[in-house]
Amino acid sequence: MQGKYSSEQALPLNELLTVVLFTHNRPAFLRRAVKYYSSLPCKIMVLDSTTERAEGDFSLVDYHHVPQFAYWGMQAKLAYGVELVTTPYMVLAADDDFILHDSLFESVGFLQANPDYGMCHGYCLMYLTLAGSVSYYRRDKKVQEDYSSERAQDRVIDYMSQYIPPFYAVCRTDLIKKWHSSLPPGTSFQWQEIGHVYFLLASAKARILPMPYVVREINYGDSEHSTEVYHSLTYIDAKSVAEREGFAEFLASLPTGIEGLDAEQGKAFALQSFEAMVDSLQSGRALTAELIFQSTWNQSLKMPDRRFGPLQYVEMPFYNQPFFDRLEQFEFMLHAMPAGRIQLEGLEGIWTRQAHLLQARNNDTPESVLDRLWQAHDLNAFNRTVINRLATQLESLGDEDEAQAMHEWIARLATLTADDHHAVFDRMQSGRLLKWLATREPAVEHIESIARHLAANGGGPHFGVFLLDLDNDIDKLQVTLDSLLEGHCKAFRIVVFTTGEAPAATTAQNTLHFVRVTPGNLVDKLNQSASQSPCDWLLLAQAGDEFTAGGLLRASLELMSAEGIRAVATDEIQRTDKGALVDMFRPGFNLDLLQSVPSLMARHWLIRRDVLLEVGGYQADFSKALEFDLLLRIIQRGGLGGLAHLDEPLLISQAPMLEENAHERQALLRHLGNRGYKAKVTSAVPGTYQVDYRHAEQPLVSIILPAGDDLPALQRCLEGVLLRTRYTRYEVLIAANPNQSADVNDWLGTLQNTRVRVLHADKPLTDAALFNAASQEAKGECLVLMAADSEVVNPNWIESLLNHALRPEVGIVGAKLVDRDGKVSQAGLILGFGDGVGSAFIGEKHSAEGYMQRLAVEQNYSAVSKVCLMVRKELFDALGGLDEGIFADAFSDVDLCLKAGQAGYLTVWTPQVQVLHTGELPKAPESLAALREKWSAVFAQDAAYNANLASTGKGFTLREDAPINWSQLLA
Repeated sequence: MQGKYSSEQALPLNELLTVVLFTHNRPAFLRRAVKYYSSLPCKIMVLDSTTERAEGDFSLVDYHHVPQFAYWGMQAKLAYGVELVTTPYMVLAADDDFILHDSLFESVGFLQANPDYGMCHGYCLMYLTLAGSVSYYRRDKKVQEDYSSERAQDRVIDYMSQYIPPFYAVCRTDLIKKWHSSLPPGTSFQWQEIGHVYFLLASAKARILPMPYVVREINYGDSEHSTEVYHSLTYIDAKSVAEREGFAEFLASLPTGIEGLDAEQGKAFALQSFEAMVDSLQSGRALTAELIFQSTWNQSLKMPDRRFGPLQYVEMPFYNQPFFDRLEQFEFMLHAMPAGRIQLEGLEGIWTRQAHLLQARNNDTPESVLDRLWQAHDLNAFNRTVINRLATQLESLGDEDEAQAMHEWIARLATLTADDHHAVFDRMQSGRLLKWLATREPAVEHIESIARHLAANGGGPHFGVFLLDLDNDIDKLQVTLDSLLEGHCKAFRIVVFTTGEAPAATTAQNTLHFVRVTPGNLVDKLNQSASQSPCDWLLLAQAGDEFTAGGLLRASLELMSAEGIRAVATDEIQRTDKGALVDMFRPGFNLDLLQSVPSLMARHWLIRRDVLLEVGGYQADFSKALEFDLLLRIIQRGGLGGLAHLDEPLLISQAPMLEENAHERQALLRHLGNRGYKAKVTSAVPGTYQVDYRHAEQPLVSIILPAGDDLPALQRCLEGVLLRTRYTRYEVLIAANPNQSADVNDWLGTLQNTRVRVLHADKPLTDAALFNAASQEAKGECLVLMAADSEVVNPNWIESLLNHALRPEVGIVGAKLVDRDGKVSQAGLILGFGDGVGSAFIGEKHSAEGYMQRLAVEQNYSAVSKVCLMVRKELFDALGGLDEGIFADAFSDVDLCLKAGQAGYLTVWTPQVQVLHTGELPKAPESLAALREKWSAVFAQDAAYNANLASTGKGFTLREDAPINWSQLLA
């Protein structure tokens, strides 16, 4: 039986149907959904569990702000909303769904005409919105459609066997109320979904009409909670099996149309229905996820261009013109009111490029402005700022027809919303960086003062910009030249090395000089120009790089008193391949990070000209790593002194690809060889390098553990060392106090292991004093200070620490700490972070790469923790060990690292050593105050961090309140 297929309604729809629209923390989706559904002549109820009430006009809907249900309260939120519904029919809708209005009419009409049916819906198409297009996916396959058996068990099995999710079907309200009132509190979303279909089919007949019903956003990325019903139905661990059986018992207990079964039979039938659903999902009998066509918005014609895949399914009810016309309306709304993460990620780059095209230029004409506006328009015609400016520019040039077309488009956009993209863009990384850069430009009065100051000091340093135009791209070249000419620093000379014809004859004396090159003579030409240059500092850049307005000006002021400085790293902003901006705020000179990620650390240094010439200039053998090779030779020639860093971006440049670069690898190997190492360089990730220094020595290592009073923790720590350590030449010293707890004392008395010695102090000592006392008894050439509540993870941990500890320039080596959930708990220590001593990246996945790859590669930090710290015994003694006076309670490890740094040694942090530990830092305000007083300069600016980065939160995020004090630079 098919039921009466009728859509005649005795009552108006607003007395028949309520759309229950639910959302959480997605205001853009909510505003778009409200706009879409509010044109329906029915009741619209919004359940918004976002903490703060969403901004927008919700006067046309029944808006409920229900923050008490929060993110995890889906069941309670729906139960709350369902109880408020007064119409006989209702439909649940997520904020990213487009349930077709006509299909809602049809479904309500069908249920009115067929009182023995409990729900009705149609077929679903899935969509994914990108920056300028929408991809459509077939989700549903053709099924039997009518579930009209008088026997409830047959309906349930038939539907589960051809499972198409009915969660968003039009249903009789009384059925939904019964279902939600019976659900146990805390039921997970996946069991809600499974139970929903079971209860509805067990209670009444169901119909899938042969019509397009809903266009839903396809799932992508990771969800914070699992809503994968397949996992709940198939996992075989004891907990999942018990959960599944418990839910089957619950379903069997409900009053439905299933009759004649006792409790065990009812449970068995529910489990049988689960198996039917599993079989349907496994076989793909009713569901799929298949891209069938893509729709790209034609910016000129203001309509979509559709491209169909090789397989289409005309048996599905989507292939008719009215439906495609409806899709065009959806697409217009999707592009005019963007919301999805992937869509916004793509739009970020487009909006950034548009912002660049909207900037005024020194040599602008009305025609050049119009040309850039058309370029911006063709990138995305939904940018209202672009369209308004384009209409105005067209009118000013007398092009009335085009201007009128723009005004009509503006009016069409206004039918949806008056909002433009700026509020969204300003919260994006690119928008924030552009605003941040604007705040760093000097004011007019500063520019005048700076000019006088520079004039009084011989004009200040002069910069030679070596600009590589190896693709002969005049447009990119113009971008770079414009940025230099429009900047506030004028003390520069530009040499363009181009593979094309020079646009004009120039000489080395010109401010802009062209040198024609080939791949074979480029390096010779660079070195020749360097030898002839009158400039103090040289910088290598690419055509297309943009100089920031104030970057070179600040560099000129900072470098006026740069005695002894040989080379200066600066910050930069980088453009991704999609056009978005990311910051690259580098630390102070960081040898190990430079070696680990040269493509991020070796670019765009300011090199003193005489230093460049002294080391032999650029070398042709390393043409794909010119700057990295040059820096390594500067280090080899003069050591680590005179290498500085300026916390200021000079350039906006294209982000480099992290990829295998043979010239980088060769330059690093040659450098290491010249330093006396027969090193091996490997890459876990292309473009990042890990150095195995291959030391010949295998020193004895003494691992020192203060016993503490937590016996289980101490036992885990010692067992971890003894069972997991591959290195054979080590001893363990357990330093115990006379007042240890009885269980620890008893256990220490039973220890019998030739590698382990227990040292008993004569009087109670702090941990710092225990470490010092034990170090005097240590036989090893290298010490490992280790916390008793830590646990080593990787068997090669000692070798990885020794790999750096045996380098003559390294003093201390520390480890990466992770908690038992696999999250980072400490990754090097930063002074001044969190208003004290802190660590960035806390809470990140242990496998995450982090900002500038800094969670994944070896680098230098100012300090590491004695949770796991290696130091040569000779150096430990020379530094006076841990300060057991001022820092008896806390931070003696930080003080030790800073003393090593003061003595000229590096502290290395390596992610190759992972140790289980909470990473929690001590709360010791007096010790912290003493540390801050003793090492005030490091607290003012930790060289392992950057002044442009926030000192709170997870770290390595933009510090937005860091303007330049230009007046102070003149002092």
